[in-house]
Amino acid sequence: MRRFALTVAFAGAVLAPATPAFAHTGDAPDSTAYRTSVTTTSAPGVSVRPVQAGAELELTNDSGRPIEVLGYSGEPYLDVRPDGTWQNVNSPAAYLNQTLAGDTPVPASADPTAPPAWRKISDAARVRWHDQRTHWLSADLPPQAVADPSRSHRLRDWVVPLRARTTVFEVRGTLDWVPPPRAWLWWAGVVLAGLATAAAAQRWPRAVRPVALVAGLAPLAYAVSRVLDGGTPPPVLVLAGLLGVAAAYRHPPFFLALAGAVVALFAGFNEASVFGAAVVGAAGPGWGPRLAVALAAGLGAGLALTGVLRMRAARPAPQPAAAPV
Repeated sequence: MRRFALTVAFAGAVLAPATPAFAHTGDAPDSTAYRTSVTTTSAPGVSVRPVQAGAELELTNDSGRPIEVLGYSGEPYLDVRPDGTWQNVNSPAAYLNQTLAGDTPVPASADPTAPPAWRKISDAARVRWHDQRTHWLSADLPPQAVADPSRSHRLRDWVVPLRARTTVFEVRGTLDWVPPPRAWLWWAGVVLAGLATAAAAQRWPRAVRPVALVAGLAPLAYAVSRVLDGGTPPPVLVLAGLLGVAAAYRHPPFFLALAGAVVALFAGFNEASVFGAAVVGAAGPGWGPRLAVALAAGLGAGLALTGVLRMRAARPAPQPAAAPV
């Protein structure tokens, strides 16, 4: 038991700096109550989508001609060309859009009426940026949500203008506040999954293999869904998933306990914010990441408990003391 506790503590010290609480700032939230949606893009050959839970817009230019993204005063802000992307350093948006909150100071040299001064920022015909027109910038809840927190509310219809030479196009979308899901239901699922795993493993030892496989695949699936949403999953998600998959093929008690604990702690409980937020930074419906996190937390905890119980059962029984002569 002491060896197990020390190893888990060491794993926590090594892995914790890679968890989302440290790897992400507010610029790329893992989950939020605000849903940014793109409804139409009128420019031919141009596609736009929200990524990272709506924190950024991603524009891909396959039109074969330069497409400008216009800033908040109608000035050229980004120029997405077939051979790369340029940013106008004279646009105030070049500074305001550096963070999700838009709190970067704008230098006095940034003048939307000045001729563009282009700086190349990428060789790709694809670009991402924070856009204040698509966000709720206040720290307070919208008045509609305060008045009725039980249902979704449309906060605004937004427009981001594009330009190809003298022709103006538009990206149109919506911003909604969405009420949180019932987190307690997911936590109940975590508890039931953990208890069921421990009970099944005690009664049917071969059940450990499929349970460990599911526990390992859950964080890997969550990591893939975050990549598909334009994000970068924390390495700890991948590591936890690989440990779970490895435990499905070889699971001596100590390794089973260690793998289960890592999966539960770092791919489960550390990601539990998805239980209480309507919009998750992952591709697909929100229940998918929530299910993956619930499986990682519940099955991982059940496997860790199973490993501990097996270590205790394998401990040699104490020998009775010899009778005095």
